Amino acid sequence: MTGALSQFSIMNNQKLFSGSNTVLTRRRAGFDAIQGHIQIQDLTIAYGRGKSCFIAVERVSLDIHPGQFVCLIGPSGCGKSTILNAIAGFVQPTDGTVQVDGQVIQTAGGDRGMVFQHPSLFPWKTVLENVAHGPRMAGKSRTQAHKLAKEFLEMVGLTSFANNYPATLSGGMQQRVAIARALVNYPRVLLMDEPFGALDAQMRILMQEQLLKLWEDFKTTVVFVTHDIDEAIFLGDRVAIMSANPGHILADLSVNLARPRHPELTLEPNFAELKRRCFDLVRQESLLVFERQSGKRL
Repeated sequence: MTGALSQFSIMNNQKLFSGSNTVLTRRRAGFDAIQGHIQIQDLTIAYGRGKSCFIAVERVSLDIHPGQFVCLIGPSGCGKSTILNAIAGFVQPTDGTVQVDGQVIQTAGGDRGMVFQHPSLFPWKTVLENVAHGPRMAGKSRTQAHKLAKEFLEMVGLTSFANNYPATLSGGMQQRVAIARALVNYPRVLLMDEPFGALDAQMRILMQEQLLKLWEDFKTTVVFVTHDIDEAIFLGDRVAIMSANPGHILADLSVNLARPRHPELTLEPNFAELKRRCFDLVRQESLLVFERQSGKRL
């Protein structure tokens, strides 16, 4: 384990994500006035009616302060992604409200950026054009959008791949493009739905480190969905644990671990204790899901 951590430290020193002074100045200017205060109050989302009604989440309340990094974990099918989609404006509440900076969310908007488990880049566009897409839709000229996109590609260490198409990139590189594409619009909130789930273990840890570097510069509010307890604790200020369906918040735990964070943190006793608490709760709910589905008790 120690050897692996040393390897990540060496890789980290290569500065996979490297910002320029221009980007630093621009991102500070872009985020100075941005808040990103998320208030979810008694959120219920149900699909269908009558006997066919399926309640995805029920009476979920969360208050996520500006600049916080909050991770959602829980058993499969508990509604983690549903909550994320409600914040994004992709689905509407059956009951309750979702607000960002006091405004009720009714539709998708540029103030909320989304990064999915799979990069979902436009395959017919180059890397540069993918990142420039948002600014172009926001009304910037082609020249302005490309200039901004180049700065963000430099920030994620992909300048030399600007003219490549997504199919020529590795999974990790594609996710870096997706992150740049989400951040280029200076969103108040960054929503991430298991963005590193398809990556191998080494690349996953490296991407976690680099995401934290970006977040520490931008300080935008992040809501991050994951099945990985270690990932949730390593990244988050808080870990919200969801129950089995219908999903509600079972526990909302503060992660009182120093920042900046490094992989060696996962070896510390405080990390292990918090992991045990999370594991016990998630296992309890996962067993409940298994018993419901199989009709067997373990």
